[in-house]
Amino acid sequence: MNSKRVISGFMIAIVLGIILLIKSNLITGIIFTVIALIAMDEYLRAISKICKPIKWVSYLSCLSVMLINYIPKEYLANALLITLPSILLILFLHVIITDMKISFKDVAYTLLGICYVPGFLIFLSLIDGMEKGKLLLLYVIIAAWITDTFAYAIGRRYGKHKFSKVSPKKSIEGCIAGTVSSVLVALLYTFLLNKFAGFEFTYIEITILGTLLSLIGQIGDFSASVIKRYVNIKDYGTLIPGHGGILDRIDSVLFIAPFAYIIFTII
Repeated sequence: MNSKRVISGFMIAIVLGIILLIKSNLITGIIFTVIALIAMDEYLRAISKICKPIKWVSYLSCLSVMLINYIPKEYLANALLITLPSILLILFLHVIITDMKISFKDVAYTLLGICYVPGFLIFLSLIDGMEKGKLLLLYVIIAAWITDTFAYAIGRRYGKHKFSKVSPKKSIEGCIAGTVSSVLVALLYTFLLNKFAGFEFTYIEITILGTLLSLIGQIGDFSASVIKRYVNIKDYGTLIPGHGGILDRIDSVLFIAPFAYIIFTII
C-alpha cells in the first residue's frame, strides 16, 4: 500500500480522535464547518470547469453545519424544511439581479453542491449533539472508512470482477469484503459500548445498520466518482497525500450521515 496513503491515514485518525475527545459541541461544530468549507472549495473548483457556480451562496451555506445545533429541537424540522426553498429563492434572485448572466445550469450545480456538502454534513453535527453522540459518530466512521480500507486492500489483491465503469478499479469482491469487515468491526464496537458505555443495541440491529450504512457509503463513493468523471479530474484536491482532497476522503461519510442520524433517532 502507498506509504503516503498510510501516513495520511494515520494523521486523519489522530484528527478524528481529537474530534471524538472534544466535549464542546461548539468546537466540534467549528471543525465540521472548516471541513465543509474546504470540501465546498474543492467541489466549486471542480465544477468551475463546466459552469459558473454562485460561490458566495455556497460558502455561506457551510455555516449551517455549525449553527444547526443552536436551533431549538421543536423548530428543527421546520428549519430543515424551509432551507431548500430559501436557498432556491436566493439562487434565482441572483439570476434575476444579474440579468440572467447566471444560467440555470449554474444554479443547478450550485444547489447540488450545497445539498451534497453542508446539506449532508449538518447531520454529523446533529449526531454529535445527540446523547452520547461522540460514540455514535464512530459508527459512521466505521461504516465509511473500514469499508473503504478493506474494499481497497482486498479488491486490489483479489478483485477480478469489476463493479462499474464509474470507478474501474473497484471490484465486486472488494465491495463485499468492505461491507463484511465494516459489520464485524461495528459488532465488536457494539460489544464494547454495551459492556462499558451503557448502550443496549442488539447485534441484529447493528448487523442490519452496519450493512445498510456500508452499502450507502459505497454508493456515496461511486457518486463522488461520477462527478469527477463529468469534470474530468482524478481527485478533488491534493491536501491529503495518497487520498486526494478532503472531499475524496469524506465522500462516503457525507452520504452515510443523514441515514445514520435517522436510524439513531429510531433505535
